[in-house]
Amino acid sequence: MASQEKTKLVLLACGSFNPITNMHLRMFELARDHLEDTGRYRVVKGIISPVGDSYKKKGLIEACHRLEMARLATENSDWITVNDWESQQSEWVETARVVRHHHAELISSENINDDVDTVRCGKRRKLEQNKNICQSSSYINTQADTPHLKLLCGADVLESFGVPNLWKSEDIEEIVGQYGVACITRCGSDAEKFINQSDVLYKHRKNIHVVREWVTNEISATHVRRALRRGQSVRYLLPDPVVRYIQDHSLYSSESEQKNADVILAPLQRYTSTN
Repeated sequence: MASQEKTKLVLLACGSFNPITNMHLRMFELARDHLEDTGRYRVVKGIISPVGDSYKKKGLIEACHRLEMARLATENSDWITVNDWESQQSEWVETARVVRHHHAELISSENINDDVDTVRCGKRRKLEQNKNICQSSSYINTQADTPHLKLLCGADVLESFGVPNLWKSEDIEEIVGQYGVACITRCGSDAEKFINQSDVLYKHRKNIHVVREWVTNEISATHVRRALRRGQSVRYLLPDPVVRYIQDHSLYSSESEQKNADVILAPLQRYTSTN
């Protein structure tokens, strides 16, 4: 398939990034290789969207720090960016809404580029009253060129779809059915088995790309925070600028790990109260 015929694709990763690790970055590279190897896609952008403070996860430090660490981690990347929209919302935002927001941003960006051709085409259609007048090659190519968006996650996130009151069923349907997922395998998780056991995931199984990580890398942000609390080195687990930022700001202590310890996670609060 010629490159111009491939679907442009943007990968969106949502999560705590508390802190961002080399594995978070590696996920983007693995997914891009896998998706482009299908011959169907050309991955043009990766977006990291840290969750807001109102998510209320235990040990979640302030979004300003998590955003800055993510920016430092991606400063040498020519395709992975950091977006602060989700983290700046006053209340916790469902992942489906975050995906919806970024997809709308992609369409809006394309529409700005296409505005002249679209307006011109609309005028011709009104003047000539021909419903097919806009089907010029340039117009069709522009519409087809709008990037698609897929959620990038680990197998643990995929399996969390089965946790009661953590996700709305319609949100899962929307994310997997309308957008799609690139799921990176993790040790101890069986993504294919979980997909087979879930009716909604099995229904949209062709829209779920399971990406196998053959060079196993089990860096966990939880383990990183534990090492930091104990004064142990985390070098080579995180990008060097992130390590320096953590040291300079004295992040991740026994006290910070107890943050939100007595608070119910935002989605559990919201969905349990509505059931």
